[in-house]
Amino acid sequence: MTRILVGILVFVINKVYANRPYPRFYVLETVARVPYFSYLSVLHFYETLGFWRKADWLKIHFSESWNELHHLLIMESLGGAEFWGDRLLAKTTALIYYWVIAALYVVSPRSAYHFMELVEEHAYASYNKFLQVEADSLKTQPAPDVAVQYYRDGDLYMFDEFQTAHPAEERRPQVDNLYDVFVAIRDDEMEHVKTMVACQQPGAQQELLSPHTALAAEDAPALP
Repeated sequence: MTRILVGILVFVINKVYANRPYPRFYVLETVARVPYFSYLSVLHFYETLGFWRKADWLKIHFSESWNELHHLLIMESLGGAEFWGDRLLAKTTALIYYWVIAALYVVSPRSAYHFMELVEEHAYASYNKFLQVEADSLKTQPAPDVAVQYYRDGDLYMFDEFQTAHPAEERRPQVDNLYDVFVAIRDDEMEHVKTMVACQQPGAQQELLSPHTALAAEDAPALP
């Protein structure tokens, strides 16, 4: 089922936006952040009923949605959302996928995480191809302010939190031009892939920690 859902999304994006990269990325980022909303909704629901509580998973998934939000803001700053038809398609698809992934997460969390692993792998490949084709042009254009604020000048706590494969404060992207921004976005997508893979591992619900939590645990004094 997960491959079918991803296949439909990829087919539509590839056909409709073959020669329109910024609207393509706008639609992709609008939809890509929605499953994290689905995960959070279900986790909050479980917590409310007293079934299960895992603060670190809430932090990780919220920081993932925060990261995808800034990808979306970057695409909007580049004109990706100017046409009403693109906004309608993106938001309609996002609404459908929210409920589909929420239901899937209730039935099989591993399948829901595998769905996002595949989506993020597609996003990584799409950005990587775009960088290879448009490198020279992108290097002549300035980085959008929203990208500079998110990757360099703002509060980087949330940026660190979704990258479960790295200790906190290890990765600091360069954002001198638009090429650097797309490199950072591409690399973010691979970090999402790694996190989704980690979430599927046996025992992840008990063992997976956000980077800052893991760092604090390492620094804590040993008990006598």
